[in-house]
Amino acid sequence: MTALHDTLRRYVDEGSLPGAVGLVARGDEVEAVAVGHTDTGRTVPLERDSLFRLASITKPVTAAALLMLVDEGLVGLDDPVSRWLPELAAPMVVRTPESPVDDLVPAERPITVEHLLSSRCGWGFPPDFSLPAVAPLFELQRGGFAPHAVPAMDELLAELAKVPLLHQPGEAWLYNTSSDLQGALIARATDRTLPDFLAERIFEPLGMKDTGFSVPEQDLDRLPTAYQPGPDGTLKVAEAFNHDWDRLPAFPSGAGGLVSTADDYLAFARMLLAGGESGGGRKLLSTESVSRMTSDQLTPAQRESSPLFLEGQGWGYGGSVDIARTEPWHVPGRYGWVGGTGTAAHLVPATGKVTVLLTQVAMTGPTPPAVMRDFWRVTA
Repeated sequence: MTALHDTLRRYVDEGSLPGAVGLVARGDEVEAVAVGHTDTGRTVPLERDSLFRLASITKPVTAAALLMLVDEGLVGLDDPVSRWLPELAAPMVVRTPESPVDDLVPAERPITVEHLLSSRCGWGFPPDFSLPAVAPLFELQRGGFAPHAVPAMDELLAELAKVPLLHQPGEAWLYNTSSDLQGALIARATDRTLPDFLAERIFEPLGMKDTGFSVPEQDLDRLPTAYQPGPDGTLKVAEAFNHDWDRLPAFPSGAGGLVSTADDYLAFARMLLAGGESGGGRKLLSTESVSRMTSDQLTPAQRESSPLFLEGQGWGYGGSVDIARTEPWHVPGRYGWVGGTGTAAHLVPATGKVTVLLTQVAMTGPTPPAVMRDFWRVTA
């Protein structure tokens, strides 16, 4: 057995996880291990091709799709998003982040495509969820990982237009909402659904046959039961996470809606490592767009204002970027993100390494849980 297998096995044996799939690729060499089971009843073993709710590691995929439209000239980074999302043409902003939701000023500048890609559009979740303007946004996006709890795109955009921005466009990094708006912009700009566009432009060329916003009925047994840890660490079934994956949601979430496998995500990461080329030599994304995704786009003040970033981290388009070495696994240029359903994916351009960890236990908060830190340690 390898260190990777033994590390994941330890967390399964102690009851922190029902199971996990871990993968590390260094060039053409790939090690993948599957340990544990699909649920705490230990009836069905996890397999390398088990399906997992990706949660926030969906974000880089959506960013790559939008950058394809930038590469083609259909969308410009400096274009106002109101060209495609007219509902968002005249947002209002709370006077200060602490102000009540009726103390408003007009936006000083339009929200641009680049604001969405860098998560600086003014909508999103800050460190302090008690701020008055956060409550209506949280209510609108209350679905979380439950795919059918969010209204359809047109309704969501109409309702979002009534929610004030927490910051002026371009001024602050805020979590999550920008990626959902990227998905909406893709749909409007191409006159296609986000699932159809991703399938044609990313999943099919890369051979990501198991990735999408829903799971075919015949494959539902490959989707493990989702759990949340209780206050005492006991795993409890996360009821909202376990329903309706057999059909497409009304609003496919570009921020966190994909289901996939470790090998499918490896194919996406390898495309980025190859400067936007698929394994067959087809250019999917320009080298310049890959560079934007995998390099820090924030100011020092914007990085420091969010506890979601560890020391030495910034944000590219769709994922965090290590800008300084702080741990053996945090090396400059390391790119990726962590998902709230217990997923993580990172790539290291300098060495060509990709790591993917997929579990079915919700892990939220700015500090990675012990299993992720140990996973990164043994794959460093």
